Amino acid sequence: MKVIQQLSIFLILSTLISGCGGSDNGPSEPEPKPNPSAATLIFPDNNSECTEGTVLSDTESTVNFQWNAAENTDSYTLKLTNLDTNITQQLNSNTNELSVRLNRGTPYAWSVVSKANGTSATAESTTWRFYNAGPGIENYSPFPADNPSPNSGASVNAGTITLSWEGSDLDNDIVSYDIIMDTNSSPTTVVGSTAEATLNVDVVAGNTYYWRVVTYDAANNSSVSEIFQFKAI
Repeated sequence: MKVIQQLSIFLILSTLISGCGGSDNGPSEPEPKPNPSAATLIFPDNNSECTEGTVLSDTESTVNFQWNAAENTDSYTLKLTNLDTNITQQLNSNTNELSVRLNRGTPYAWSVVSKANGTSATAESTTWRFYNAGPGIENYSPFPADNPSPNSGASVNAGTITLSWEGSDLDNDIVSYDIIMDTNSSPTTVVGSTAEATLNVDVVAGNTYYWRVVTYDAANNSSVSEIFQFKAI
């Protein structure tokens, strides 16, 4: 009789323990951190002359960059490129604005990278370009050509291909482009001049081509793009 009673108590206790949520699955996994969203740029405006800011001297001023706060974001990195030198700074901010010291009379490109704690994922905004206003400038140089086709690093079929790009100028007075292209990583050969933002060129299979665009305006100002590249197959 005692054996039966002890067995009954054991079965009752086992049922109670299992009913209290005992599990072999271990602790539940934490919810994944949401990826940050891309910010929307506000100021300085795209393809504009930035006349707002604090003038420090004839050569420098400070400009307050602003963008909309992005969802799921804890901090930002402002990527700022001097288009005359192609030198890029990466500046961190915990808010959706940042004041930066700039050269006057100089073209810049900027974008914002959104970051979140607990994840390595990031999101980058579009890229805007502007001229930081300078003293005595009556006509601005064109912005360096960008958005090339073929894209840098692309492979294209050998034969005749069409190069294309985008040019812009605050004064809207671009008159022509020179295209410099060859198989050297620092190209020097002018392969054509055009008033349009396209040019047909012949390429040979197996070669990697490097090219850049020189943009001229009606005041004889000019700008030189970065070097783009593609491979012919």
